[in-house]
Amino acid sequence: MAETTRPREELISEIGRLKLERNATLLAHNYQIPEVQLIADFLGDSLDLSRKAADVDSEVIVFCGVHFMAESAAVLAPEKIVILPRDDAGCPMADMVTPAALREKKRQHPEAAVVCYVNSSAAVKAESDICCTSANAIEVVNSLEEEKILFVPDRNLALYTQRFTDKKIIPWQGYCPTHHRVDAEEVRKIKEEHPEAVVVVHPECTPEVIDEADEVLSTSGMIRFVAETAVEEIIIGTERGLMERLEREYPGKKLYLASSKLVCPNMKKTDLEAVDAALYALAPRITVSEDVATGARRALERMLAVPRNR
Repeated sequence: MAETTRPREELISEIGRLKLERNATLLAHNYQIPEVQLIADFLGDSLDLSRKAADVDSEVIVFCGVHFMAESAAVLAPEKIVILPRDDAGCPMADMVTPAALREKKRQHPEAAVVCYVNSSAAVKAESDICCTSANAIEVVNSLEEEKILFVPDRNLALYTQRFTDKKIIPWQGYCPTHHRVDAEEVRKIKEEHPEAVVVVHPECTPEVIDEADEVLSTSGMIRFVAETAVEEIIIGTERGLMERLEREYPGKKLYLASSKLVCPNMKKTDLEAVDAALYALAPRITVSEDVATGARRALERMLAVPRNR
């Protein structure tokens, strides 16, 4: 993250002025740095923010997140200008599957339905039958007629989903480096340090870490859990940015990060100066070709039609 050289209040004031001039809405993912979270019009997970992009009455969407998120916003809101303040903010897991590689795997398993995690490029979504999130992967898989599922790109989410279905899941060998690097021994150690705490982890964590958890939840699920539980101490097993949000919003809770490794370098690239520059220049703009957008939109909309049980 570039060091801010201008006064913070000056940047915030200019961002506010430019938002009005550009008729822009600022969306920020839960994993963004606190300064960006605090100036966002909406704060949330990737899919909720992409849906918000389609719903808000703005000409410009500034998406503070990573590339695949801005692509999803562009797919669901094709009439709007979608800006990603740092165009080098990518997602290593999304890069672990390509459309060509997926097409080859589909040829090997023609009887399988392709379930694509939203943490993927629009081009990969377009090659898929249906998308899923970390919150609804189980419902999506169980909604399909096919008995065999090719699940891309997250191996850990696929293996977690396999625990709750009789269908045969073929996992792609991708993973989130941030969640994947946490090990079970770290979690056991922090549990020993805080024996009264409940352990809540993200399903992108490894099976060994998931086995140490009391709850396995998406980021939006974690927010609801912290808000509603009577438990006062909670160990949070996802990227640090979410815990920073939870600490602000629920100061009465004692929250502990499951591992110091839970920091996504790509999510930390966007700072106030990048947001200011993006609003001023209306760039970098993220666009998706219509042929790709049509296929990606179909997979996303099919997912949105699946009933939610949790």
